[in-house]
Amino acid sequence: MDLSKIKTLIDFVGRSTVSELTVTRKDVTVRIFRSASDGAAATVDAAPEISSDTDLKASESPSLATAVRAPIFGVLHRASAPGQPPFVDAGDSVEEGDTLFIVEAMKVFNKITAPCAGRIIFLTDIDGGEVHANELLAEIA
Repeated sequence: MDLSKIKTLIDFVGRSTVSELTVTRKDVTVRIFRSASDGAAATVDAAPEISSDTDLKASESPSLATAVRAPIFGVLHRASAPGQPPFVDAGDSVEEGDTLFIVEAMKVFNKITAPCAGRIIFLTDIDGGEVHANELLAEIA
């Protein structure tokens, strides 16, 4: 099972009402569960001997990242104004409280800030488009 499949499963659990999902493929078991902070987390268990045709190697186990989700439905802005550089890019380091996005809803501009310090490992490509409440916008590890 490759990392993109695991990420898809994590996103599914994060968006749905499913509280736990366990998937086993060959010698790898992925358990995804909803954490107390209402996000999805994953654990990966591998048998002591992983065959060479197994996609997921022990060194590729997913890190537990902090998800940044849209708090409300609105228009997502990645920069403070048109033509300005984005607040953050994938790979940037952020501190807790740094502005990541602005969600415009009913002519009110809501700042979305980093819930923790870390590095941006996933960043949505939406800019100037609509986002729905609880939609994954970024991940910080």
